[in-house]
Amino acid sequence: MPEGGAHRPQTTRRGRAEPAAGTRPAAPGPHRRTGLLVTLVLGGLTATPPLAMDMYLPSLPEVTRTLQAPAATVQLTLTACLLGMALGQLVVGPMSDRWGRRRPLLAGLAVYVLATALCAFAPTVGTLVAFRLAQGLAGAAGIVIARAVVRDLYDGVAMARFFSTLMLISGVAPVVAPLIGGQILRVTDWRGVFVVLTVVGALLGTLVWFRLPETLPPADRHSGGVGEALHSMRRLLTDLPFTGYLLAGGFAFAALFAYISASPFVVQEIYGASPQTFSLLFGLNSVGLVVVGQINGKVLVGRVRLDRVLGAGLAVVILAATALLLMATGAFGDVGLAPVAAALFVLMSAMGVTLPNTQSLALLRTRHSAGSASALLGTSSFLIGAIASPLVGVAGEHTAVPMAVVQLTAGVVALACFLGLCRPWRTGTDGGDRGAPGAVGAENAGAGH
Repeated sequence: MPEGGAHRPQTTRRGRAEPAAGTRPAAPGPHRRTGLLVTLVLGGLTATPPLAMDMYLPSLPEVTRTLQAPAATVQLTLTACLLGMALGQLVVGPMSDRWGRRRPLLAGLAVYVLATALCAFAPTVGTLVAFRLAQGLAGAAGIVIARAVVRDLYDGVAMARFFSTLMLISGVAPVVAPLIGGQILRVTDWRGVFVVLTVVGALLGTLVWFRLPETLPPADRHSGGVGEALHSMRRLLTDLPFTGYLLAGGFAFAALFAYISASPFVVQEIYGASPQTFSLLFGLNSVGLVVVGQINGKVLVGRVRLDRVLGAGLAVVILAATALLLMATGAFGDVGLAPVAAALFVLMSAMGVTLPNTQSLALLRTRHSAGSASALLGTSSFLIGAIASPLVGVAGEHTAVPMAVVQLTAGVVALACFLGLCRPWRTGTDGGDRGAPGAVGAENAGAGH
């Protein structure tokens, strides 16, 4: 029976810690409805990456001038943050499977606030890169644990819909963050952006402390250490469909992050837009992502198989990236900003079905290692995105060709991984009920090892 469709066992299994006497009961298992405030808190945790990235984007050219560093070096501040978020998830995810969700989350948020405050005082681009790495390492806690909490509480269609709801909430961050960043630059410099991020992180940590309950019962926690965590991850990776969804989501995220890291220079330096105009365009693209995400959750999930929707979304990414490459190479002549902005809007909107559905389809294949599975999903996405970030600047600040090439390559590889490893046309399905392929759970797949 698929893990994604199983109910939580009541008895303690081998490798799980016995609940301590007098332990406060954790939140119930799958299908428990969350309150509005808890939903907002989870959305805020998943908004950590766009807040840390997007509010800072309009100031990238100013950072380049202020710290007297080349654009490719300044883009490493984005890469460092992504790399930190990738590596941090590998640590925090298994920790949350062993010690519960709350303690690792609160510790991570505390360090995140401190590292963000230090970014505001960085004297050189080198120290800024180092502080951004620390910021990413600590901020990883919010990302990976939020996904694990959702997996603790939901299954099947309910989980896919909740991920789309989180996209609505966290999608507000990329809409407003560049706008806020652009307005901050009117009254102060790029350092003020990190001051605002510090305050936001402190407020989110306070809400988690008071309002987010523990969702992983002691009976379902791992008692092992690093060896148990590595074994759990190896078990997950031996499940080819899980790995296929993981890689498809990772390369789709690379196409997204190629846009994130290159668009400030493409829009402002090549097409001459102001930081405020860039912020408005970036916000509009984020609105497209949020709207499509809601169509996915409210209309498509439960009616159309998730893998079909995912395949269509990846195809749209490839088409939009192809159009961008043709425009960047001058195949259509001097097209101006409007057609380029339209192609970027389509590409970003397609992420509204690719990103939540890869996460849902992958997490449906596991139950008792949700933290480790979430860590693998997040780490792969951020590592691949970190590699894509410097590639978009290899030809300088005055061409959009590298951005389009990275996006097109990432889209093609994502689709190839999805089709080659997941093989959706060969998978048995109960998609009428759950909107996802039925399969043997990843944890069961490695039982013989």
